[in-house]
Amino acid sequence: MKPLLLLVALLAWSGSAIAAVVTTAPQQHRYVIERTFPKGALDHLDAKTKAAVNETNARYGVRWVKSYANADRTKTVCIYEGPSEAAIREAAKANHMTVDSIAEMPVTLEAE
Repeated sequence: MKPLLLLVALLAWSGSAIAAVVTTAPQQHRYVIERTFPKGALDHLDAKTKAAVNETNARYGVRWVKSYANADRTKTVCIYEGPSEAAIREAAKANHMTVDSIAEMPVTLEAE
């Protein structure tokens, strides 16, 4: 459907119908995941491995945003987006990764 026709169709709907469409759309939530790895497990994390993790995550509607590791690369704190905590956990399980803890982080605070 062309954008103008889509806009006209949306405007023709009642406000409640539009609200129903908005509220049923899948939402992404942000999570912080802490993980523990055996020493040396992250030493060979290359582009191919990252691509495989991302491909598996996508099957669960999950996106890996960024990770931070400690100096000996045995602990990570990862930022993920996904539809639910369960989806994050399922993606981790499919990727054979641990989840020490997980917390949803819906609020963004920025330094000025």
